[in-house]
Amino acid sequence: MVYFEEKKNRLMVTYDSETLWLEAWGEDAIRVRSTKKPEMPQENWALLAQEPKPADIHLKGDSAQLVNGKIRAEVDTYGRITFYNADGKILLKEYWRHRVDNEPGNPAQDHGGTHELPGVGCVSQIAGREFRAILGGDYQIKVRFESEPKEKLFGMGQYQQSYLDLKNTVVELAQRNSQASVPFVLSDLGYGFLWNNPAVGQVEFCKNVTCWYASCSDIIDYWICAGDTPKEIEQKYASVTGTVPMMPEWAMGFWQSKLRYQTQDELLQVAREYKRRGLPIDVIVADYFHWFLQGDWSFDPTYWPDPKAMVDELKELGMELMVSIWPTIDYRADCFKEMKAKGMLLRSDRGFRISLNFEGNQVCADFLNPETRSYLWKKAKKNYYDLGIRLFWLDEAEPEFTEYSFDTTRNYKGPHMKNGNFYPLEYTRTFYDGLKESGETNIINLVRCAWAGSQRYGALVWSGDIYSSFESMRAQVSAGLNMGIAGIPWWTTDIGGFFGGDPREESFRELFARWFAYGTFCPVMRLHGNRIPQQPQFGTTGGATCLSGADNEVWSFGEQVYEICKRYLTIREKMKPYIRSLMQEAHELGSPVIRTLFYEFPEDKKCWEIEDTYLFGADMLVAPITEAGADMRELYLPAGAVWTDAWSGKKYEGGQVIHVPAPLDIIPVFFRDGFYLDFQA
Repeated sequence: MVYFEEKKNRLMVTYDSETLWLEAWGEDAIRVRSTKKPEMPQENWALLAQEPKPADIHLKGDSAQLVNGKIRAEVDTYGRITFYNADGKILLKEYWRHRVDNEPGNPAQDHGGTHELPGVGCVSQIAGREFRAILGGDYQIKVRFESEPKEKLFGMGQYQQSYLDLKNTVVELAQRNSQASVPFVLSDLGYGFLWNNPAVGQVEFCKNVTCWYASCSDIIDYWICAGDTPKEIEQKYASVTGTVPMMPEWAMGFWQSKLRYQTQDELLQVAREYKRRGLPIDVIVADYFHWFLQGDWSFDPTYWPDPKAMVDELKELGMELMVSIWPTIDYRADCFKEMKAKGMLLRSDRGFRISLNFEGNQVCADFLNPETRSYLWKKAKKNYYDLGIRLFWLDEAEPEFTEYSFDTTRNYKGPHMKNGNFYPLEYTRTFYDGLKESGETNIINLVRCAWAGSQRYGALVWSGDIYSSFESMRAQVSAGLNMGIAGIPWWTTDIGGFFGGDPREESFRELFARWFAYGTFCPVMRLHGNRIPQQPQFGTTGGATCLSGADNEVWSFGEQVYEICKRYLTIREKMKPYIRSLMQEAHELGSPVIRTLFYEFPEDKKCWEIEDTYLFGADMLVAPITEAGADMRELYLPAGAVWTDAWSGKKYEGGQVIHVPAPLDIIPVFFRDGFYLDFQA
């Protein structure tokens, strides 16, 4: 039998070495923490710091409950937790099997094969909360919940697969290039759940059980809320983890990038050509290896002789310059010895300390160390911000390792296995805090990975180094929508994909045209890629050893595709007032910019099934073409609205499947209930 106590607005449950806290944390929400440490660890991780709010706590002798608005948690005599909504419906219940009382003299003690699990007041074959000791260290942790077989689950960040509904999938809780683990899940049963633990692990959304696993930790920490609609749940989640800043006006248009402009002159020629052609463009990018060595965080003067003049000219042309930042420090870099001596680098528990081998041997900066964050920002401020650059591309943010051997890496706060998923948040925070201290307000930085809470530091996440294929493009539709549900509303892709794509080939030109149209209706419209064939090396020193891909400007793919690109650049400009309203909503409420159909139409059961069509804000339905050779598109229009074809003007009642033409220059778009934008040239 467990022991119940009410203290400091907490329901506290103890048994043997386990201490369990339940607290009201935000509206209609409860935070649950459990540990076997002498004191409860105090890290808030993704959650904004706050004191537990007053709640209705009732101790009933052999059970207890905590009520916070629409959600109620009950803990029984064995320590099992069950969550209910305001109607008494079970939202989530810990998974326990073969529970029997473990009191002396109880014959059930000898029930075949059972044993007393650490920290629970019962004999059980399977317990809802499991602490499995790592000899000499912390614990492997599992939290199990009963599964509703027909439940639908969404969110969790971005994974390179086409599933929007994550039920019956296994999801790795780890950061990799093109994979961002953001462990918040939204259920069609009416709850949202945040796994507030940055340890490397996984979650199994199985038919019979849901199991969250942390490979190395000293705490169970999760947050759950109840809500009547997905929108309500999403806003409650944003209220406890934060929202994005207001997106600056200059970030809402078109961004031009490639791997990579090799010189200052080459980049300026491209910028001037966009203006000569009268094409709208807001941002142009100086990609990686504009430096001499990784860890310099400055322009190589051999190829970029006057970056201040470059920035000034771009501003006169109406463009912002974004520069690439890598967290990697080459052994030959001037700062390497100092950063190593001061403990600012990630460490290796085994083997030789090399995080990445790319154009040299590097070690990653340790952004969990506050001294590292201060050190790097000072260099970035001097070498970039003071030149007028206020937009940074935080690449390699997972961080990327040559081999993803998470168990060999250690940082300022401990083993990477225990807290490594927090790395991209602290990387983004480095530049957010620095820009804010320098007087910037509407802060945005492009970053290749994120964790829950990254949004409050201005993280614009892109989907990493993905392949140039229709299959890959299809996966990005699900990835972007699930990122929005996971609380990251600023998201984008490399238009055309990153790896490969020959601008001379008709098959790639078709893919590029389809992707460019899709990119128009993403939160940020950004062209990037490593096109083939690679270009001859320009220069022989420093970053020049990193080759450049083929041309990647909108005029690089033939006249037909160029005319299509011009059309969608014009449409993006026309949408800016609408985009501004979406960014305001994301800033104030945490709303996704791109949304699943069920987000706006939760009563329409069909909308919970649709995975290849989405809403750009509340009023525009978008149906990307993700199959080669397609010239028609089947799509579903949600019930409860009248939809107008943006191209033909034809009106349709919602609640039906329709077929519409989709030639190469058309992406099907529909306006909701009288909303209108002129898409014609």
